[in-house]
Amino acid sequence: MKMYLISDNIDTYTGMRLAGVEGVVVHEREELKNALENTIANAEIGIILLTEKFGREFPEIIDEVRLHHKTPLIIEIPDRHGTQRKADFITAYVNEAIGLKL
Repeated sequence: MKMYLISDNIDTYTGMRLAGVEGVVVHEREELKNALENTIANAEIGIILLTEKFGREFPEIIDEVRLHHKTPLIIEIPDRHGTQRKADFITAYVNEAIGLKL
């Protein structure tokens, strides 16, 4: 299975291309929807890497894909500016998922 990047900036795209990951740069809502549809249609792609900006700006599009498709796995990654998440976001996510405070 392959990874595929959908990015909002050329710098992240270039860095991932240097690591051997193919992808595309998009900026608008419709471009993102089309890129996701094309990526989902490709059975060779098992992981979609999305920059965090898309998760913040278009969560309904991302959630729709996650709810209705088992594969590919969607992972949000920080872009060149770093993450916008809190320092303990993983702990908070686990606490919410299991209902216990760790």
